[in-house]
Amino acid sequence: MGTPDYKNWMPKGMITAMVIATVVFFALSLILLVFPGEKSIVRIIFIIIFLIVFAALLVFTIWFSLLYRAFDYHGPIGLSKRIIEGTASYVKIPDRGTGLDIGCGSGALSIASAKRNPNAKITGCDRWGAEYYSFLKELCKNNAAAEGVSNVAFQNGDATALPFKDETFDCVFSNYVYHNIPSKDRQEILLETLRVLKKGGTFAIHDLFTKSKYGDMDAFCKKLKSMGYEKWNLLTRQTACL
Repeated sequence: MGTPDYKNWMPKGMITAMVIATVVFFALSLILLVFPGEKSIVRIIFIIIFLIVFAALLVFTIWFSLLYRAFDYHGPIGLSKRIIEGTASYVKIPDRGTGLDIGCGSGALSIASAKRNPNAKITGCDRWGAEYYSFLKELCKNNAAAEGVSNVAFQNGDATALPFKDETFDCVFSNYVYHNIPSKDRQEILLETLRVLKKGGTFAIHDLFTKSKYGDMDAFCKKLKSMGYEKWNLLTRQTACL
């Protein structure tokens, strides 16, 4: 057993790119300010533009850096760990039951849920795309081994067309994934998720439930009730449990 590496939800590469861009625009502004030559209107306009871009980039760089520190799984704030454990607390699977973590990333939620349900079998699936290149299937397996968890397995899968039969799992869950999936109708993705859930099962999801991303979730929950789902609970604007 070792220390698991759950990565950071704020990619370090993005912060590095922001730092480089900030330095570049600061350098361009400085060059135009100190370089000998006539201070023409065009030159002054470019200086102003470069300084505005530099200031904006600096603000975003600081903001992203603060987010990186906050999301550090093993850091003093440990926001991502608190979110993972909070979501996992809704994952309740009967003995010898099955659970599915959609968009498992580095395996954090899959492993936390497996710990809470030691007699269940957990599957973590993800397409592990280029957007988060450091999140890999092998990383998930290594993290499970580091945590000493054996009742979890990982496989490739796309949330928009899950590679599982109808009513396969007793519990389906996901954390901070669906809002990142390019789609005009994320409610359709939710219905695809519910397709693989057994009758009487539980679907727990934590995400950014803004209207621009999901549409009217209150209306969607009413639609689910008309489809035969007996219980739903929109816990906050970011967490839902069905």
